[in-house]
Amino acid sequence: MSAKDDLLKQAHEELKAFKAAIQGLDERQLTEVWLGTWSVKDIVAHISGWHREMGPALERMARGEKPFPEGTSYEDVDAWNAKFAAAKKGASVSDVLREVDTSHEYLMAQAAKVPEERFVPGKTAYQMVDLTGAHHYKEHGDQIRAWRQSKGI
Repeated sequence: MSAKDDLLKQAHEELKAFKAAIQGLDERQLTEVWLGTWSVKDIVAHISGWHREMGPALERMARGEKPFPEGTSYEDVDAWNAKFAAAKKGASVSDVLREVDTSHEYLMAQAAKVPEERFVPGKTAYQMVDLTGAHHYKEHGDQIRAWRQSKGI
């Protein structure tokens, strides 16, 4: 299996683990603020936001273009995170949960179009998919599991 195949497979597996971490939570629990100013719903919304942001970048890479438009910077990750969470404040929990699946599939479809040689650990395509996918799902899944354990849920 190639590095690209491994990475895409790992993203799917970690998404399943992430979804298992939120499985069984009711709407009150999904909207309870516990991670700074965020709830599980906010975490899910910001994950989808990164999918929506990085998908077009992967599309551009697949066409042989630079991934990011001139002048776009992701250095202030916290600002982007806040923007993505805020964009879904008024959305229903069910819509946000559905969107994470849709946006994940979109991200994976765009990643699949990027040439294999771009998926070398440390290279842009690899980092984009890892940090937006498997790494991201694991990070937040671990936080949610720890929160659930601390609350006895």
